[in-house]
Amino acid sequence: MVSKSFEFLFDFGGPNSFLAHKVLPELCEETGATVTYVPILLGGLFKITNNQAPMIRYAETPAKRNYEMLEFDRFVKAHDLPFQMNPNFPINSLHLMRGAVAAQHLGCFMPYVEAVMAAMWEDGANMGDPAVVKEVLDAAGLDGAALLAKAEDTEVKAELVTNTEKAAERGAFGVPTFFVGNEMFWGKERLGQVAEAVRKG
Repeated sequence: MVSKSFEFLFDFGGPNSFLAHKVLPELCEETGATVTYVPILLGGLFKITNNQAPMIRYAETPAKRNYEMLEFDRFVKAHDLPFQMNPNFPINSLHLMRGAVAAQHLGCFMPYVEAVMAAMWEDGANMGDPAVVKEVLDAAGLDGAALLAKAEDTEVKAELVTNTEKAAERGAFGVPTFFVGNEMFWGKERLGQVAEAVRKG
C-alpha cells in the first residue's frame, strides 16, 4: 500500500525550512501525498543533540561554509524562489514557534505559517519584535493579539517542548527534517528521496 502522507519538521528561524516549505506543494501534487507540518524549536533541538548552526559549525572551515551557501543559492535559482536573507538574521524563533502551536489550537495554522514564512524570508521583517509579528498577522487577516496571547499558554509551551523532544528521540538533529513513516530524511536536498519513499510506501 502506498503511503500518502509524510511529516515536515520545521522552524521559521531556519531559511532551509522556508525553501522546503515553498517546494512542498509541487511535491505533494506530483505524488498525491499530504504533508503534516510539525513545529519544533531548532535551538532546543540543537541543545538536545549537541548540534550547531552551520555558521558556527563551519566557522573555521570557510570552504565548507562557502559551498553550503553555493548549494543554497543553486536551490533558490533552480526553483525560482522569492527568497532574501533576512537582515535581522538570526532571529530567536521561540515565540514564532509557540505561535505556530497556538495557531494549530485556534484553527488557523497554515495561514499563520504562510504569513510568517513570507515575512521572514521574502519581506525581511524583524520577526523577533512582537509588535511587528502582530502587524504581519493582522495584515494577513489573522487575529494577531489572540495568537500572541495563546502562544503564552502553558499548554502551548509544553506542546512545543514535547514536539522538539520527540523529534530528537526519533533521530532529528536539524531542520528541515522529513519522516515518511519512521524513515527520516534531513535537508531540502533529500526531497527527491522523500518523494520516492512516499511513492514506494
